[in-house]
Amino acid sequence: MDSYKQVVEAAEFALVKGEYNFCIEYLYPIIDSYPPSSKEGVNLRNILITALSGINKKEEAKKYCKELLKSHDFKVRENAKYLMEIIDSPEIKKPENWNITLERNLNLEKTSLTPLNPNPKKTKGKKFIDISNIPTGETKPFQKGFILIISLLLLLLIPLLSGCVKIQNTLDLSEIESINNNFEIESKYIKKLPWQINFEKQIQEIFPEAKISKGELDFSFKNKNLSIKTAQETLYKIQKTAGELLGESTELKINTFEKNFFLFKKYNYEINLDLQNLLNADDLEITFNIINPNRVILREKNPPNIEVSKNFIKWKLIPGKKNGLEFSFLNWNKLLIGFLFILIIILLAYFVRFYRYQIGSEFPELPPI
Repeated sequence: MDSYKQVVEAAEFALVKGEYNFCIEYLYPIIDSYPPSSKEGVNLRNILITALSGINKKEEAKKYCKELLKSHDFKVRENAKYLMEIIDSPEIKKPENWNITLERNLNLEKTSLTPLNPNPKKTKGKKFIDISNIPTGETKPFQKGFILIISLLLLLLIPLLSGCVKIQNTLDLSEIESINNNFEIESKYIKKLPWQINFEKQIQEIFPEAKISKGELDFSFKNKNLSIKTAQETLYKIQKTAGELLGESTELKINTFEKNFFLFKKYNYEINLDLQNLLNADDLEITFNIINPNRVILREKNPPNIEVSKNFIKWKLIPGKKNGLEFSFLNWNKLLIGFLFILIIILLAYFVRFYRYQIGSEFPELPPI
């Protein structure tokens, strides 16, 4: 069997040349090898639907559209609905005056190929009017209405280019014994998507004690005073709920290593989030922010999708890939450091007083009585 890349190239080449029958005969034997749940299967079915529509085999095209309508991916389902509407649209009859017919003139076919004029003169080339130097009038600037319309179009394009749904989670580790987690989701459509509404309902049931804020296009909730174990369980529940509603399986792994020293503890975090199944989630913009107690150290130097500023990490997650982050930081024992500081001051004061007493003063002493 040919590789997927060769299959796509051959099918698309036939489609571009208008060889719809060849494209259909080529794809029919191998289409079942690529299930509609895969990205390759979706792409090949779209090509096959286009070829079937080109030769007016609408019923067969609908069959493959219905397969795509069962997909778990929202974008694939919406595209399949759009194709079904096109296929079901009524045919418009062309008026006869739209067609041009050329009649054969038998008299012209019988005439000789020799010119009618025996002494033809050199035909002069066609002369065209030179309008390059004709003034066209004063150049006028764009009207205010034109600039306003263009500005509105650009403003509408900004959210479409930057992602239709923005998800941001902020994990605050500044107090390691009292961790805060803030989750925010914002829709850049006119209204919220169905899976966002279901997500909000389930989050309210899972975290009844969380501080929840809802708007027309945004939703956020905050969990306060969490332990390390509870904070990890919170992130697991958020990831599991979002993955189930998106119809794709995702996997989150968090490993924490702690090493005790005399004045501080060293924490090592390893976070892995598998988003390989979110192949068609280009409209998601996912950011994971982490606030640490002190300056953070990354294991990997200068990663492309991670920004670090002192104790703050901004991690942009990429759908369709495995995302990993390893970092460490120090957490100083403030109580012990304060106790040692006070103890040192007391000892210094004692030694100064003791040596001052040994040296004595320069004043004369009174005679004994």
